[in-house]
Amino acid sequence: MSKDSFQARDTLSVGGEDFDIYRIDKVDGHDRLPYSFKVLLENLLRTEDGANITADHIRALGSWDPKSKPSTEIQFTPARVIMQDFTGVPCIVDLATMREAVRDLGGDPDQINPLAPAEMVIDHSVVVDFFGQADSFKRNVEREYERNRERYQFLRWGQTAFNEFKVVPPGTGIVHQVNIEHLARVIMTRNGTAYPDTCVGTDSHTTMENGIGVLGWGVGGIEAEAAMLGQPISMLIPRVLGFKLTGDLPPGATATDLVLTITEMLREHGVVGKFVEFYGHGVASVPVADRSTLGNMSPEFGSTCAIFPIDERTTDYLRLTGRDEEHIELVEAYAKAQGLWHDPNHEAEYSEYLELDLSTVVPSIAGPKRPQDRIQLDKADHQWRRDVVNYVEDEAERESFPASDSPAEKGNGDRPHNPQTVSSDTGEYQLDHGDVVIAAITSCTNTSNPYVMVGAGLLAKNAVDAGLTTKPWVKTSLAPGSQVVTGYLKRAGLDAYLDKLGFNLVGYGCTTCIGNSGPLPEEISEAVNAGDLAVTSVLSGNRNFEGRINPDVKMNYLASPPLVVAYALAGSMDVNITTQPMGQSADGKDIFLSDIWPSPESIRDVVDGNIGREMFLDEYSNVFEGDDTWKSLPVPTGNTFDWEENSTYVRKAPYFDGMPETPEPVENIEGARLLAKLGDSVTTDHISPASAIKVNSPAGEYLKSQGVSIKDFNSYGSRRGNHEVMVRGTFANIRLRNQLAPGTEGGWTRDFTQDDAPVTTIYDAAQNYAAENIPLVVMAGKEYGTGSSRDWAAKGTRLLGVKAVIAESYERIHRSNLIGMGVLPLQFPEGESHSSLGLTGEETISITGMDQLNDSIPETVRVSAVDASGAETTFDAVVRLDTPGEAAYYRNGGILAYVLRGLLNK
Repeated sequence: MSKDSFQARDTLSVGGEDFDIYRIDKVDGHDRLPYSFKVLLENLLRTEDGANITADHIRALGSWDPKSKPSTEIQFTPARVIMQDFTGVPCIVDLATMREAVRDLGGDPDQINPLAPAEMVIDHSVVVDFFGQADSFKRNVEREYERNRERYQFLRWGQTAFNEFKVVPPGTGIVHQVNIEHLARVIMTRNGTAYPDTCVGTDSHTTMENGIGVLGWGVGGIEAEAAMLGQPISMLIPRVLGFKLTGDLPPGATATDLVLTITEMLREHGVVGKFVEFYGHGVASVPVADRSTLGNMSPEFGSTCAIFPIDERTTDYLRLTGRDEEHIELVEAYAKAQGLWHDPNHEAEYSEYLELDLSTVVPSIAGPKRPQDRIQLDKADHQWRRDVVNYVEDEAERESFPASDSPAEKGNGDRPHNPQTVSSDTGEYQLDHGDVVIAAITSCTNTSNPYVMVGAGLLAKNAVDAGLTTKPWVKTSLAPGSQVVTGYLKRAGLDAYLDKLGFNLVGYGCTTCIGNSGPLPEEISEAVNAGDLAVTSVLSGNRNFEGRINPDVKMNYLASPPLVVAYALAGSMDVNITTQPMGQSADGKDIFLSDIWPSPESIRDVVDGNIGREMFLDEYSNVFEGDDTWKSLPVPTGNTFDWEENSTYVRKAPYFDGMPETPEPVENIEGARLLAKLGDSVTTDHISPASAIKVNSPAGEYLKSQGVSIKDFNSYGSRRGNHEVMVRGTFANIRLRNQLAPGTEGGWTRDFTQDDAPVTTIYDAAQNYAAENIPLVVMAGKEYGTGSSRDWAAKGTRLLGVKAVIAESYERIHRSNLIGMGVLPLQFPEGESHSSLGLTGEETISITGMDQLNDSIPETVRVSAVDASGAETTFDAVVRLDTPGEAAYYRNGGILAYVLRGLLNK
């Protein structure tokens, strides 16, 4: 029960029912706050306990100075947690392990239980093994169950063992689309109290819910576990960027073009750690589908969230998607009573401002390796020729790895050629640099948006009617975010045309975007590798980082679903699809993209005529039940899990092994060695890949030693419940370049425990360092940990023996994850880097002043790097423990140990 120092508790009557609410207007300054801060303010009022959350915290938020630098800590208590299976399985592994740790330390295992709704959608495990056929979906689902039976049985145990934990079975949809279409409440009710729906998730794109006014963002799995157990999230009151929207999208421009434009703008402006909030008269013209697309891309901007307020568009969407009329009435009444209803004439105060006239948006794609690298569509072929030079020259000479480079500027516009002859069932053809070998309509970012999906279907219809076909070397796939999508495509008769172009349904899941693109046809893969071709993928996703999409594909481009279809027809990035013909009709007439591009009116007519409330009610009526295969899985019983000793998917986590009841004091790091020296924009994909496991990698060797056949290796993402696989996969991305081992690509380093420091795998070197009790350090450039909210990027780092990371700057989630695993994030002094300091990586590293962390947070600690000659380089590294809460987690060796000790001491 809240202490209610502001006497904010009141009653709201809606539809003959009374609800307790905590009125925001009881706090001075509330009316000038951004929408997102009003939600946070209510959260503090309702959870005020006088200890973690005090009246001073509430006053601090009410009197927020928009221009101030974040310095005031508050505690945010999310109303619920949402997970996908790649990140969710390790969460449940950790909770199951915590139950045993509690029991072993004399406590009650049932203390480890979610205290608020926790829902998981299994959507990351389906792989596009089969495509282009009518039975592709059925065969991919069968293969999914074959590979993942152990994991799914474990999740079914979790569903019965933990309160408030529900699982949406495979083959239903993508977590974020299922969230906005069904799981999100917008306004929650619990124990007679109504309050805003707030939700953190174990996937960075949890921000999709921002499109319907739900405040939430992605966190690491370890932080999500703590939130499930009632631990508030420690945060500094952030800066908020107000993004004003005016005008309307022009014909030919899509929501995807809009988000790529805004991604470029916000990355250039800089919004890491900030909230982004859309406002202005243009907001009303943006449908919820487009709002959700914008919210979804928040991690690509780098912001914590990207939120829209509640308005009539929100309630219309809730009605369309089958929410109860009584609940919709509550959403509107609550939002208006609390000042959360959008008023275009009222402008909140913001820290920073940007503005976009929607009418200026033009068709675009982004690539070849970062979402923020937007390319205007009519210049895409020219930019490809400039970029491809980075992928066909001698890459071994480039010491920083490609994720750190800005778009190439040295290409002369001439296309490199190395044609390879391919013989297949469809005939013989030439494959060359730039050819599109994957065209995938995938990812919740766009498949949740009926306008771009119908646009793709209509373009496919027009193409088929014109006699066009996809090129034979393109692997095509359609992986919608929910079954509603295939429902309206079928109702409109557009599925048949997509099928004719090879865009058959392959699964309901995050396929190509997460790296589950499946293997290329053997003859194409052989040609790509024989010619070392820089072939391309085009996908309607949100991530195109190197090594993520497919191991054979070096260059990856994000595009709207209609453009994915268009590039499948063109077959190459070396084509200006805005001016060159897409092909010829039966009578030899050139067909251009403008001839087959659907009009906005035709798209709107199909959407309005074929999507109805009853479709959502039908598809989500039994969302947690699953099909017969799911129901037939045997379910283990008991409040602790009976681990299978020989399992290669699910193993007891080692984080609590030997954990004392009280934390040991923080000590200086002495005599450390560098495990990796990395460049800029190192993504969590580089640190902990989700895609295929290479046969001769440490993880592959481990699986072979356990009797797993190569065809059953599956992916790193699917094996996150097994720390033995994952620690061997840390820093194992095939595109990683460790500057300690120049000329290599992948998970390589030098081992200074051996004479002459030979090049070896990062895992093997780490084992040798551990045997000699040598601590490890990682150094990196700017934006370290960009991308997915991948807790294994921090877990694997810790299990390798890394005690500290020193980077020029961090992405928000990964820095939190490092702290959550007891790894100290440090930052080079402003303007300095490992390069400017002349560090080679061969030095012995010591970090002193860390003992201050036992009772305070020092601004800096002293780093000393001594080379073989005895020459010493020193600098003061900034300590990136930004709040007292983060310092408490670090002192305990991580957030889970902190929570566990807290439960035992209650």
